Amino acid sequence: MYKKLTTAIISAVLILSLAACGSKTDEEVKTNTQAAVNGASTVKVENVSSEEETTAATEGKTTAAATEASSATEAITETANVTSGGVMDATDFFTDRDLAQTADTSEAQYITLSDGQDVTISSKGVYVVSGTASNATIIVDAGDDDKVQIVLDNATITNDDSPCIYVKNADKTFVTVSGSNSLSVTGSFTSDGDTKTDAVIFSKDDITINGTGSLTIVSSDNGISGKDDLKITGGTINITASDAGIEANDSIRIAAGNITVSAGNDALHAENDDDNSTGFIYICGGTLDLKAGDDGIHATTVVQIDGGTINITAGECIEGTYIQINDGTCTMTASDDGVNAAKKSSSYTPTIEVNGGYITLTMGQGDTDGFDSNGNLYINGGTLDITAQSPFDYDGEASYTGGTIIVNGEETNQITNQFMGGGPGGGMGGGPGGRGNR
Repeated sequence: MYKKLTTAIISAVLILSLAACGSKTDEEVKTNTQAAVNGASTVKVENVSSEEETTAATEGKTTAAATEASSATEAITETANVTSGGVMDATDFFTDRDLAQTADTSEAQYITLSDGQDVTISSKGVYVVSGTASNATIIVDAGDDDKVQIVLDNATITNDDSPCIYVKNADKTFVTVSGSNSLSVTGSFTSDGDTKTDAVIFSKDDITINGTGSLTIVSSDNGISGKDDLKITGGTINITASDAGIEANDSIRIAAGNITVSAGNDALHAENDDDNSTGFIYICGGTLDLKAGDDGIHATTVVQIDGGTINITAGECIEGTYIQINDGTCTMTASDDGVNAAKKSSSYTPTIEVNGGYITLTMGQGDTDGFDSNGNLYINGGTLDITAQSPFDYDGEASYTGGTIIVNGEETNQITNQFMGGGPGGGMGGGPGGRGNR
C-alpha cells in the first residue's frame, strides 16, 4: 500500500528551533529530530524564512552537498549548446537554474531518511536529503508557484510499490544529485487515487535533473516520468527499467550529463495522449548510451539533435514525425528501421533532415531501412556512414545538397530508394542539389 499513514507530523519549524536553542551541530539536531519521529510514517517539511533559525540550522554542515556549494563562486554551470535555427528555436529551453549543477544550500533544510517514513515537502526551498531507507517516499506537495529543489546527498531508497520521489504539485522541482545515490522500486506500483504512479521518479509538473554526483535508478516499470517538461542538464544517471527509461508528456530536453538507459520498451519517450501537437525530444549535449527493446528515442512531434554523443542499440533507434540532426555524434545499431519519420503528429509533415554531425548506422538483416521517411528526406550536411541492405526509403521528396554519404564502405552522392514509385518530387538525380534515385 502507498505509505500515507499520518501518525506523526513534524514540521521543519521544530527542527530548526532545536538548532536555534543551543550549540548543537547539525548531526545532533538530526539525531534529536529522528528520535522525535521514531515510529512515524510521514514527516512534513515546510520552509522557514527566519534568518536566525536558518543560520542555526546550517551551522556545522558537513554533507557533500554543503561542501561543494558553500559559496556561489563554487557553483558549476553548464552551457547549453542550443540553437535558434533548427526546426525548433531552443534558445529558451533551459534556464540558468536548470544549468546550475550545485544548489545554494545557505538556507537549506536537512532531512535524514528513515524506513517506512514518507517525507512531505509543502513549500518552496532547498532540501538536502541523505540516508538510507526502505518504503519511504519524498513527496512534493507545494504551491502552484513554488520551486522546490531536492538535493540527493548520498541517499538510497528502496520501495516495494511506490515512487521514491513523487511530485504531486509544484511550479517546478529540481532533483540535484550530489555524491552517490540509488533509487529503486521492485514490485508493482500502487495508484494514488486516480493517479497511476508508475515510475521511480514520478512528477505531475515540470522537473529538472542535474548535479555533479550520480544517480542509479532501477524500476519494475518506468524509470523517470514527467507529465510536463522533463530536463536533464548534468549528473551521471544510470537507469534500468522494465518499461520506459525516461518518459514525459510535453518534452524531454537534455543539455548535458552522462546518461545510461537500459529499457524493456523505449529508452526516451515523449508523448501526450491528449495532444499530438506536443511531445518532443531535444538533445544538445551530454553522453547518452541507450539500449531499448523498442525505440531508443521516440517523440510524437520533433526529435532535434544539436549536439552530444549518442549511442543507441534498439529495434528502431530514432522515431518521430520530424527528425532533424544538426550536430553531434550518433552511433546506432538497429534491428528494424534505423531512423524513422512517421505521421504521429498533425503539426508536421514526416521528415528526416540531416544538416550536420557524424552518424554511423548499422542495420540488421531482413526488411530494414536505414533512413525511412513516410514523407521527405533532406541531406544538407554532416556525414552518414551506413551499413545496410536498404540505406534509404522515402515516400515524399528527397534532396541531397551537401555532406558525405557512405554506404557499405563506399562514398556515394546518391539517395537511393528502397521501393520504386513514391510521392511527388521523385526522379533520377545525383550530386548536390539533385533528387535521389527512385
